[in-house]
Amino acid sequence: MLRRIKNNVSASKQQKMNTFGTLFTLTSFGESHGPAIGGVVDGMPAGIKIDYDFIQSEMQRRRPGQSTLTTARKEDDTPEFLSGIFEGITTGAPIGFIIRNKDQRPSDYENLKDVFRPSHADFTYQQKYGIRDYRGGGRASARETAVRVAAGALAKLFLRERGIHIQARLVQVGNEKEPSRMEELIKQTQADGDSIGGIVGCTIQGCPVGLGEPVYNKLHSALGAAMLSINACHGFDYGAGFEGIGMKGSEQNDAFTTDSEGNITTLSNFSGGIQGGISNGQEICFRALFKPTATISKKQQTVNKEGIPISISVTGRHDPCVALRAVPVVEAMAALVIADFLLLSRNSK
Repeated sequence: MLRRIKNNVSASKQQKMNTFGTLFTLTSFGESHGPAIGGVVDGMPAGIKIDYDFIQSEMQRRRPGQSTLTTARKEDDTPEFLSGIFEGITTGAPIGFIIRNKDQRPSDYENLKDVFRPSHADFTYQQKYGIRDYRGGGRASARETAVRVAAGALAKLFLRERGIHIQARLVQVGNEKEPSRMEELIKQTQADGDSIGGIVGCTIQGCPVGLGEPVYNKLHSALGAAMLSINACHGFDYGAGFEGIGMKGSEQNDAFTTDSEGNITTLSNFSGGIQGGISNGQEICFRALFKPTATISKKQQTVNKEGIPISISVTGRHDPCVALRAVPVVEAMAALVIADFLLLSRNSK
């Protein structure tokens, strides 16, 4: 009986680890080189018109193989919707979808099945589960983020009807912030068989006052958790963020005033649209920092499963700067958070 209870608890934890959100939820499944990846979106309100062209345009932004600066893997990334939509309108039932993997090359990873790539999930997955899918990292692969973008597109359709819009962009690569120089830096890094990190900035416009809770479910903490769940994301800040450390309180405080229509607003937005963990009606702005891609072709030192030191040079198809294709993923995760908090706000009244 005790063993059964433990197994049930373990199964419950495993399910939660693959599900994001409270009321507006995404459960994802699939591996990088399996037949398909996919997801189930639950909590999507009924009556939302589905714009399939918009969803596909979002997928195209993240799709691999779109330029010489991204992985050469070729995928259509077209979601096949299986439930929850009737005659182009959401029914309120769970929306299930799959995205077929068409350009798998598991043979590219045969030489890595007994090797731990530096800074990758190989070692931790092996130690935690006693087994790992070495084909492109399996579940740890950024391929999973295609599911997030599809789900985020659905969330955006919901938010769009409420006048909420989300936009992200690449704002820095390495130490470079000038767009043309950023591209040159990625190209040079790629030619060297190496990788480089970057920062994605994001804004959310039209968000109402009152989303978030004051203690353990703050809006910025949920956004931070969402961003840090993305592959290779190693940092998050909002508003003035870490750069605000050089400012005094008198400089960083957002003074209140009223606009021409008598609405209370602020003269500045160093708070990033969130105060006390709750949205204040101003533009929400945050940044997500992405480390250099762990898998590179440059020779590195590591060990195999037996702990024997070896050197590796990884072949295959990999992004030299994961932050490039992370832009729509950041938007998608932000959309999932805001959609969830809108539903939570409804339920709290």
